[in-house]
Amino acid sequence: MKKYIRLLRPFHNAWGGVTSHKLRSLLTVLGIVIGVSAVIALMSIGKGAEADILARIQTLGADLMMISPGSQMGAGGVRGAAGSAVTLTMEDAAAIEEKTDLVASVSPIFSRNMQLIAGSQNMNAQVTGTTPSYMQTYNLNTTSGTFFSDYDYQRGSAVAVLGSTAAQTLYGTNDPLGQNLRLGTIIVRVIGVLAAKGSVSGSPDNMVFIPLTAMQQAVAQQRTQRGEQIISSISLKVKDVNNSSSVVQELTELLRTRHRLIASAANDFRITSMEEVASTVSETMATTTMLLGAIAAISLLVGGIGVMNIMLVSVLERTREIGIRKALGARDTDIWIQFLIESAFLSLAGGLIGVALGWGAAYLVSNVWSMHTLVSIDIVILAVSVSVGIGLFFGFYPAWQASRLNPIEALRHE
Repeated sequence: MKKYIRLLRPFHNAWGGVTSHKLRSLLTVLGIVIGVSAVIALMSIGKGAEADILARIQTLGADLMMISPGSQMGAGGVRGAAGSAVTLTMEDAAAIEEKTDLVASVSPIFSRNMQLIAGSQNMNAQVTGTTPSYMQTYNLNTTSGTFFSDYDYQRGSAVAVLGSTAAQTLYGTNDPLGQNLRLGTIIVRVIGVLAAKGSVSGSPDNMVFIPLTAMQQAVAQQRTQRGEQIISSISLKVKDVNNSSSVVQELTELLRTRHRLIASAANDFRITSMEEVASTVSETMATTTMLLGAIAAISLLVGGIGVMNIMLVSVLERTREIGIRKALGARDTDIWIQFLIESAFLSLAGGLIGVALGWGAAYLVSNVWSMHTLVSIDIVILAVSVSVGIGLFFGFYPAWQASRLNPIEALRHE
């Protein structure tokens, strides 16, 4: 029993030292509180943003792949921007659908930015000519009306389906179904409005969709030297997302053969999967979140310096007490441990209060500003561990200085 009492005595003495100056202790931990709460709040915002973006990407489907043109080589061997080449054709899309068994649906796309006019309202948006399979490829649903059919596609019907944002901008609260809409030089009839997908790359919310055959009649479409119709991109849905790598390899071989590329030539197209996009976004957001946490952690260092400063003052004020304890038989390690535990108590208290405030700040941001935040247990453990570590680090020197005091000189101290 005496052994346990001896082990607990440094904690009891340290607690007494902290609580004997409550206001000073509170002011000391303020820097730790601010640092921990800032770390938790900022990292929760970063993680929330990451989760939100990934959720929006998943709404388009993890089994979605997009084939876009590669970059064009300009004069002097300078490579242009991605997508500057004109290499994808309707015949490529047909070959993929015919020869690739791992693909569930294929949607060729030919898009242009156009001025849209509906009555007195107008906007500039992307008009996408595609096939009826686009609905399946992108997991789309309509809130009213319907998507154009195979019959509309075969006839080249002048019909259009609006994204949710485009419909709201052009028609407000009015029902757009059956209304006429001018797309550049042609007039189409609105037959459907899509459900919102959210602001994410490739989102259909700001787009207008018409049959690709109607788009070819409205906009002069380029052709290759072999007479094939050039399109903007090809989207496809794989049957099994676990076979994504096999699909990419098969598509690469097929398109390289069709484009007659020699073995040493680079691909004149780019295949991107939503799984790859999600992975890139996750890595980027994780780096951003860690950067936000590192910036916020600077205030933790400031708080640690505050702890060291107060502990040095405490050692100075209690010099005579240290001398008495040493005269009564206290060892250097007893003094050192007591002051080190005091600094750990201060930083731990600051860390716990900071966790509560940071959690509250994240909740406030989520509910007042409608920003998605995510406070995970690993963030809390990291913030509290760092705060305690900083307390031990910055409390080491004052504790060591206290333990090295000469008892005779300490007793003479006034």
